[in-house]
Amino acid sequence: MPLTPIRIGEAFRPAPEFRSYLYASLILAVPRYYESIAYRLTVTEITWQRGVWFRQTGIVPYNRITNVDIIQGPLMRFFAFSAVRVQTAGYSAQARAEIVLNGIADPKDLQEKIMNFVRRTGPVAVGGGPEEVPVPPAADAIVEELRAIRRLLESREER
Repeated sequence: MPLTPIRIGEAFRPAPEFRSYLYASLILAVPRYYESIAYRLTVTEITWQRGVWFRQTGIVPYNRITNVDIIQGPLMRFFAFSAVRVQTAGYSAQARAEIVLNGIADPKDLQEKIMNFVRRTGPVAVGGGPEEVPVPPAADAIVEELRAIRRLLESREER
């Protein structure tokens, strides 16, 4: 088959063999990709991993989550699953989510579980600054000790 020259300003298409490559990739990769996907809820964060050739992992702390949305297109409805989109303070201004949990059979239950953790920890985006962050009781003693050290250093500077 003769090669068609590529000309500036004209659209060109991939080689026809690329279609066969894509089909072969799908047949080989999709089952392995599905098996590679794992989500986990812990008491402080959501973790995820996926990928066959390019492995990806991520951690989304509950205190960074601002939105948890359920998405379900017509094919998803037909197959009776949804996607749960989790947005965080760092990504809320962007169109994409921090993480999309795909293939969720009971999305409302997952959404509620995540939001319960978010409500307990409180989102970072809502806080007004460090003065609003609760200090654990053990930290009180450390803070007081640091203040005492500061007073001691300031008194030495005055001499």
